[in-house]
Amino acid sequence: MRILHTSDWHIGRSFHGHQTLDALRGVLATLTEQVREHEVDVVVIAGDVFDSATPAAACYTLLTDVLRDLSATGAQIVVTSGNHDNAARLGFLAPLLRDGIHVITDPATVGTPVSLNDEHGPVHFYGIPYLEPIVVRSIWPGAALRTQEQAITHTMGLVEADRAERGGRSVVVSHCFAAGVEPSHGVEREIRQGSLDVVPLSAFDGPDYIALGHIHGRSRLAEHIRYSGAPLHYSFSEADKPRGSWLVDLDADGLANVEWLELPVPRPLVTLRGTLEELLTDAAHDAHVAAWVCAVLTDATPQPEPMRRLQQRFPYCATIQPDPQNRAADDGLSYRSRVQQTTSDPELIDTFLTLVREGEGATDDERELIADVVAGRTLAEVSA
Repeated sequence: MRILHTSDWHIGRSFHGHQTLDALRGVLATLTEQVREHEVDVVVIAGDVFDSATPAAACYTLLTDVLRDLSATGAQIVVTSGNHDNAARLGFLAPLLRDGIHVITDPATVGTPVSLNDEHGPVHFYGIPYLEPIVVRSIWPGAALRTQEQAITHTMGLVEADRAERGGRSVVVSHCFAAGVEPSHGVEREIRQGSLDVVPLSAFDGPDYIALGHIHGRSRLAEHIRYSGAPLHYSFSEADKPRGSWLVDLDADGLANVEWLELPVPRPLVTLRGTLEELLTDAAHDAHVAAWVCAVLTDATPQPEPMRRLQQRFPYCATIQPDPQNRAADDGLSYRSRVQQTTSDPELIDTFLTLVREGEGATDDERELIADVVAGRTLAEVSA
């Protein structure tokens, strides 16, 4: 059986205020073609289908179109909900979907698999939707469920009990933070990285393959335990992480092969560092004019209208991060002490500018203008 493992579509997420629906539609169209080209039997989507619990209508349209196109390839589809999804909304129409599309959002069903057959017999797909401990306690009142680890361990116990009865090969689909993932892989903020919410890999012992979601960069935690990551870049911290999915082959004995399938990046992401003037004039940045740009400005003081000016050169400049360098050393004097030491109005103004500009006083041109204003000269007199 051939399985395509994807996750974290986050339909409806914006990128620094820019909509991503069209870009995601194009990427998922490529994914659908890969499913057809590689004759995939089952597409697994491991949670965070939507980015919001209340998606806009256009998000539902995109999901409907993609699921229809994937189904048209002949592949079965197994979908679970993530922490961004509203499980009830995502699963509401599950019973009415066409044959071959299985949406698993009810934690109470985790011990009952979707069983699909190939020439070697059944493969059991156990979907584990995102488990909020405070919510699932009512489902299993006798279990201690205060953490993600406890919730996943409990549900995997149910899976293992069912596997022992059914036999055969199995795949688990789960949305959680598993031990061994580096923070740089794009960890979502909603599930903490502290020890209470990290799930040990030992919890996933048994099944032939564990398809995980929640981390936005691909990650191989063990040969049979992997994150596919998101199909789009949703933050600049993910810029160096490839986008794609895992192509998983099961033979009669279990896991046989895992291959990475690359997805296209609609618009590359780049972080540029320097003063505003350097970013606006350095020819080395010409190659990034069409990229999403994060501008790290090293000017010692804030510059006027930096985003407007940057977008004149980089139309897709999305965000600015100030990182001032070469500031004047702090002499330890309070502003009051500085004022008391001034001997003229121009010097007083320069002292104020030094304060608000965090160490940089008036420029030479500004000093000339200040002197003219203090002297009472009009603009016409200065121009003459």
